[in-house]
Amino acid sequence: CGGTKQSPINVDTAQAIFSPDLRPIQLSGYSLPANELLKLKNNGHTVVLDLPSSLALAGGYAQQYRAAQLHLHWGSPSGPGSEHTVNGRRFAAEIHVVHYNTKYDSFAEAMVHPDGLAVLGAFLEVGHGENQYYHEILKHLDEIQEVGQETLVPGFNIAGLLPANLKFYFHYNGSLTTPPCFQTVKWTIFNQTMLLSHHQMSMLVSTLRSPDDELLQNNYRPVQNLHGRRVLASFQTTPPVKHTPG
Repeated sequence: CGGTKQSPINVDTAQAIFSPDLRPIQLSGYSLPANELLKLKNNGHTVVLDLPSSLALAGGYAQQYRAAQLHLHWGSPSGPGSEHTVNGRRFAAEIHVVHYNTKYDSFAEAMVHPDGLAVLGAFLEVGHGENQYYHEILKHLDEIQEVGQETLVPGFNIAGLLPANLKFYFHYNGSLTTPPCFQTVKWTIFNQTMLLSHHQMSMLVSTLRSPDDELLQNNYRPVQNLHGRRVLASFQTTPPVKHTPG
């Protein structure tokens, strides 16, 4: 995991480069019927929800990507646990929706190719009121407390786990944040955060157990060096400089 294009990173908004070519991300097939059952698992590192390949990225990326899974990173009751940071600030938690390039037959095949993976990331924070979409996952966590346990979750609108505004985001080339850390991920980090209730966040950080049979907490990787990589933004992150005549 010692390459020069590793993730996560700190997004320095003052250094991000506005790119008008970055189009809004468009999701396809993300609203699933309740009779489509999805596997939810505690893999010892995180909670993973397997996604059917009918979910896809329809816009925002030059190539076609279909979904494989989503998972979360979080902290503990005493501190935040997002993987990416913005201007040095860490958020309470982070969701990653992992997709692979449709020109490859599988996620496993795609993940070794430079254009293989696309991951959508969004930050979670504590706000008022329950988040009905996250509730569809969080209410099942007590069924998968132990490592290796899995359960089935009725389908719901997966798009609800991501911001309503998919126009504003940061984009950079990076890696998987867990071994084998392949440097094959085109990252999209949304600017708008998702709000969960205080109770929901405490369920997330205090339910699952790790392989050591302790609470699974702080499952985020420290930020990695940019090594000269450029971070693009789909929107103006700094106010335009006003030139006064004379």
